[in-house]
Amino acid sequence: MERSINVLALMKDGERFIFLYDEQSTPQLLQTLGRYAADPEMSFSWYDAAVLSQKVRRLKESQERTTPDVRRSA
Repeated sequence: MERSINVLALMKDGERFIFLYDEQSTPQLLQTLGRYAADPEMSFSWYDAAVLSQKVRRLKESQERTTPDVRRSA
């Protein structure tokens, strides 16, 4: 079984936020985006978290549509 790593990046005001995650760690990534947005000492905003969360969900949906269901092919 192939395991892929996804890269999610945001460049904002000279800062770079780069997240590496696999399919199993998507929930933790979404929680991390929320924690970053809630941290007043970071420039990462709730808008940033919302945009990146939407990208993560769209990528997951796209991967689910293009990945054949192994159970059906058996």
